[in-house]
Amino acid sequence: MDFINKLNIALKEANETEYWLELLHESDYLNEDEFTSIYNDCGKIAATLTKIIKTTKAQP
Repeated sequence: MDFINKLNIALKEANETEYWLELLHESDYLNEDEFTSIYNDCGKIAATLTKIIKTTKAQP
């Protein structure tokens, strides 16, 4: 299903974004407050995408 494939791509991008946020934080480009806020938002997006993927796959 093309829709699920697109969601999987978006999920991979969200996971990669988390990785880059961690690198930016470790290099002191982002302070603790900025990192925490953006990282948490990214995690929520990834969780939402995961739920949509699972729900879509479960539909007949």
